[in-house]
Amino acid sequence: MTPSPRSPRRLILGALCWAAAAPLASAYIGPGAGFAAAGSVFVLGGTFLLAFGIVLLWPLKYLFRALTKPKKAPARVKRVVVVGLDGFDPGLAKQYMDEGRMPNFKRLAERGHFSPLATSCPSISPVAWSSYATGVDASRHNIYDFLTRDPCSYLPVLSSSDIGTAPRTLKIGGLEIPWGTKAVYRFMQKSQPFWKLLGENRIWSSIIRVPITFPPQPFKNGTLLSGMCVPDLQGTQGSFSFYSTKQRPAGAHIGGQQYTVRRKGDVIESKLTGPPGKDGNRMKSDFKVELDEAKRKAKITVGEETVEVGPKEYTPWMRVPFDGVNGIARIYLQTWDEDDVEIYVTPINIDPDSPAMPISHPFVYAIYLAKMQGPYATLGLAEDTWALNERVVDEEAFLKQAWLLFEERKQMLWDVLAKTKKGFSTVVFDTTDRISHMFYRYLDPDHPANEGKDTERFKDVIPELYAKMDDFLAEVEAKVGDDPDTLFMVISDHGFTNFTRGVNLNTWLKEEGYLVLKDGHETSPDYFQTVDWEKTRAFTLGLTGIFLNREGREGKGIVKPDEVAPLAQEIKAKLEKLRDPKDGAAVVKEAFITKELHSGPYADAAPDLLIGYHKNFRHSWDCATGSVSAEVFSDNTKSWSGDHCVDPRLVPGVFWCNRAVAKEQPELVDIAPTVLDLFGVPIPGYMKGTPLFSEQGAAAAAGAGGGSRSKVAEGERS
Repeated sequence: MTPSPRSPRRLILGALCWAAAAPLASAYIGPGAGFAAAGSVFVLGGTFLLAFGIVLLWPLKYLFRALTKPKKAPARVKRVVVVGLDGFDPGLAKQYMDEGRMPNFKRLAERGHFSPLATSCPSISPVAWSSYATGVDASRHNIYDFLTRDPCSYLPVLSSSDIGTAPRTLKIGGLEIPWGTKAVYRFMQKSQPFWKLLGENRIWSSIIRVPITFPPQPFKNGTLLSGMCVPDLQGTQGSFSFYSTKQRPAGAHIGGQQYTVRRKGDVIESKLTGPPGKDGNRMKSDFKVELDEAKRKAKITVGEETVEVGPKEYTPWMRVPFDGVNGIARIYLQTWDEDDVEIYVTPINIDPDSPAMPISHPFVYAIYLAKMQGPYATLGLAEDTWALNERVVDEEAFLKQAWLLFEERKQMLWDVLAKTKKGFSTVVFDTTDRISHMFYRYLDPDHPANEGKDTERFKDVIPELYAKMDDFLAEVEAKVGDDPDTLFMVISDHGFTNFTRGVNLNTWLKEEGYLVLKDGHETSPDYFQTVDWEKTRAFTLGLTGIFLNREGREGKGIVKPDEVAPLAQEIKAKLEKLRDPKDGAAVVKEAFITKELHSGPYADAAPDLLIGYHKNFRHSWDCATGSVSAEVFSDNTKSWSGDHCVDPRLVPGVFWCNRAVAKEQPELVDIAPTVLDLFGVPIPGYMKGTPLFSEQGAAAAAGAGGGSRSKVAEGERS
């Protein structure tokens, strides 16, 4: 799943930091520090010396590897391939298989296995894919949401990475001479991905766009291209630009960067906005649109490139030059008539051919892919859901963009399958999740998001999406082949459900006396601007849970240690009785007390309660950004009309495999120990899952109340 498009997409990371070697230059980016380029002679010379050294040391390396061969059990497979379809829902999949829309998936189920796949708690993509990678729950990998709060300031920060700068010094003798700044990256996910353990046992892994892999962490024997949470070139999680000849209403804001432009005859000229330069101001890059009314074609020029497109047609990726660094963007003519022209520009992505910061391991892997298939999206949240939410683009434009990105990812998968004949390969596709978020309203004629929007033209988009994935499966199977030594799985991190009503739990906490505003205020803007922390006992930010304002943990915490447990129980009991005044429907299926659900070392820093909503409900958009609205409940009128931030038992993922499994109800945390077990690599004792293809794993799942089975893996199955 993607996050609430409002909060993470508008969350500024501080600035882009660090850039590394490209074929002809290297650069770094720091907050306000601008860019510095290094001469190509140093890069090329260093590369030559490195290659020469590798050749000289090869015999010694071969001998060392022979003498230090790791001890492991014999592998039971030659290759494991996992295709991730983010957000693929088992209920919809079964329906469409039964209707004949998905014959290839049905055949795979009949010869191997198909079932729901119990997801993480909370059931949100960064948590779920982190559990996939590590085989542990959130209290052990430290990711509970896209956002968390800075406990000192209460402001939102990304959960998965922390990017900043530190002074760089040059040591000469006993002197330390200041020498600019250097980037400092911290990867906030804890534990370790199972492909690192594979690499230490000399088993190759190819990891493509698995969420929460930025910044890329080095590991032996493998390659990785980072996914979700890679920023754009401005340092945000996705800031589009919108240029219009129409004057925008005063005070109107669309979530991206909006500009009013003038049409001078048949020419429109403006600038694209980039990262900070040396003076701390945002750099600009010129672009020009020349309209040929007779041909109904427009020539678009950015930098040294000119392309020709028609109305409602995307340009190819165009290189956007700034001082010391390049980005890439696509441009789309959304409207072109006699009076008005509207131009949408995607967020400016990091150019994979000359990355301004590391987005792959090794660094050159991103460049290799760009050389093989041309430019491709690098932004973690590449499908621009917010542009559609704000109606800057329409459904047609969004779908065109989503399928262009899908084709890019397919080419990466084909390359991985061709190059990785032994070992582990995984590629995650986001298209299934993004389209489900934005078109779920078409499955519900009464959805409040339908008001004022098309309800007919795209009513079959979701069933067609599942049918297209079935065609895609046939392509994958043809390339994987029938090798009995290859294990093939298709999984998703979670499923989907309707999102019709938003719940502002900050407002509810205020009404219940747990959150207090400063005198004279009845509401609060984003990020708790008028909250009185010296009187507030509980608050929420993001999409998944409630924090208690705990003494010794939060900067102005007032809840004493002996008050934490009874306060959490009190809030839990009240939430589970909450009803929607619109129709009396129950809102929260279960409010989980985190420490009762999770026992890992990072549970103490997590939200104290995790909210398991019933279907149709979710944190409201303003609640996610820390605001306190006038009303607790609101209709969700955004195009983002489907979601999964509900009780995890209501939205399991999918699991297909070309072999029968030994465990009746697989879980997402089972994938990591399963892959290790198949390759004969010892499973670490801290992993929470069990291997799916061994009698030991089946016995563990069946015994002692389910063995590894978590509380949220029991009960309802979609």
